[in-house]
Amino acid sequence: MNVPDLINGLFEFGGSIVLWLNVVQTYRDKGYRGVTVASTFFFSAWGYWNLYYYPSLNQWVSFVGGVSIVAANTTWLVLMLYFGHSELKRTA
Repeated sequence: MNVPDLINGLFEFGGSIVLWLNVVQTYRDKGYRGVTVASTFFFSAWGYWNLYYYPSLNQWVSFVGGVSIVAANTTWLVLMLYFGHSELKRTA
């Protein structure tokens, strides 16, 4: 482990925490607003690439953080596709 790997791994893990909040909110709302499936798909694909890339650099802390990112993005993408885009419900 080296300092850049540790810092990057902490960013990866921190990013996964906020992504998991998106997963929880999408589940609660039974839909999503304000983001696109395409952007979530792109960042999920990038995450899967990182699962190959980080071990090739011996960056194992980044890899572990990347696993959490990929799990969160994939779960979020599945929920987005399952529930679909939600419409604003007016209460007035």
